[in-house]
Amino acid sequence: MGNVKCKEGFTQVCVWQNTLVRSIKGSNKEPAEFENWMKEQFGVRVQYLEEIETKPDIDSTGNIINGTGGRIDTFFAIHQDDIMKFAILRLQVGIRWIEDVLAPVNYTSPIYPERVFKYQTWKA
Repeated sequence: MGNVKCKEGFTQVCVWQNTLVRSIKGSNKEPAEFENWMKEQFGVRVQYLEEIETKPDIDSTGNIINGTGGRIDTFFAIHQDDIMKFAILRLQVGIRWIEDVLAPVNYTSPIYPERVFKYQTWKA
């Protein structure tokens, strides 16, 4: 599976860790419901992209850290006209810009597929 293409105008990808919308584990929420909920709760337009189950963390010697991985993180894009409005609101619920999640200082273990790094460079 590859990355989901962002629709025109949806330029900032966000990551909401440990959040299910619809998942491989059978949640019944649909992407459109999530998008509507975000509009109602935060007054912003979003495009649901995907949910990714995290891989286990790896220690500095390359060994898997037991008890890690298996978390579902939701990836979505926010419309460029709503970014400033959402910049502070998102912090209240732990939503992060993808650039912050994948920054070398934060991303110390490859828990996502390598392809997610391409979400950082997409612009409508």
